[in-house]
Amino acid sequence: MKSKIINDPVHGFLIFPEEELMCVIDHPWFQRLRNISQMGVAHTVYPGAVHTRFLHSLGACHLMGQALDELQAKGIEHSATERTAARLAILLHDIGHGPFSHALEHSLLNGIGHETVSRIIVQKMNQELGGRLDTALQIFDSSYSKKYLHQLVSSQLDVDRLDYLSRDSFYSGVSEGVIGYDRILKMLTVHDNELAVEEKGIYSIEKFIIARHIMYWQVYLHKTVLGAELLLVNILKRAKELSLSGSQLDASPALSYFLTHNISKQELTNKPEIIEYFCALDDADVIVAIKSWAKSSDKILATLCKMHLHRKLYKVVFDADKESELLEQKMLAAQKNLGFNEQEMQYFVFNGTTSNSTYNAADARINIALKDGTVRNLADMQHSLVNGKVAQTVTKRYICYYKAD
Repeated sequence: MKSKIINDPVHGFLIFPEEELMCVIDHPWFQRLRNISQMGVAHTVYPGAVHTRFLHSLGACHLMGQALDELQAKGIEHSATERTAARLAILLHDIGHGPFSHALEHSLLNGIGHETVSRIIVQKMNQELGGRLDTALQIFDSSYSKKYLHQLVSSQLDVDRLDYLSRDSFYSGVSEGVIGYDRILKMLTVHDNELAVEEKGIYSIEKFIIARHIMYWQVYLHKTVLGAELLLVNILKRAKELSLSGSQLDASPALSYFLTHNISKQELTNKPEIIEYFCALDDADVIVAIKSWAKSSDKILATLCKMHLHRKLYKVVFDADKESELLEQKMLAAQKNLGFNEQEMQYFVFNGTTSNSTYNAADARINIALKDGTVRNLADMQHSLVNGKVAQTVTKRYICYYKAD
């Protein structure tokens, strides 16, 4: 099998000489990621943010290769088999994402995150490929002896984050998210089998942490993006409510399956047909369904779908003063305009919370390898920016409501 060279606008030419990687890239389940948006519905605010999970996965795989090359140059040995396995693990890390990525993560599979789905899909692919993903699965699950390989796949400083911050800032045009990923890669090292960063790279890491903080609140959790995501969630919630009660809704076979079934984790693992249905789903299934449902006889579903199609998104107010008063005020105004009863109004006026942790010092920490041979947590470094409020989880309350023209 010939190697593949792909031209990426973020990293330049991506080279995939390994046969195992090409087997995975060409697999229909991986090709499906071409039709899964990386940033969900963020394009409603940032029109350029229409890149896909497919390109992100290829970019992260490319950065994994660069990271391992840097470590090898510093005498941190790993075999060609381990290198390929680590590249496979990061290549497949997002294969369990459903339509619109995080926006609908818990809508089609209640309470089952994409990490769990990814693991099940990779296990089934491994069976199909005769065990060629065995080592990649061990790295993915953090059961492989070289812990730093898993940390490159999933940690607070992994190549996944290095790629998506660079890529999302590029496509959204938000320059605050730009990071020096190339310098960070060159500063990587390993201490006691764990990933670390050389002391001289600390400022690049701080910039990376701050950039992630800004991207979350300026892009990923932007109030209009949040409103668009919540609208999409409510559309699927209403559609599933109707389907489970016996209503027939126009939808693809794959989408219809998930609208008419509540799937448990055990069923997802034990029933191969569920994964087949899931891997037939992408953004197009939902988009086409919404176009059809806009003419539904169910007024709630039709109204929600028209809101999505015409970009009449929910309005979102963060940390509103006198929240209960504002909620009641918006409820009365929307109810007067729409004519729904109090129970039905839950789809049009509601409150909730959203949160983000920029750097969780209690989680798998970012280690800084000092010149004296010791290692310290990034948050414990003298004069570090990553402490206090920056290291705390930020939670914001919001009110979300329908606003008439």
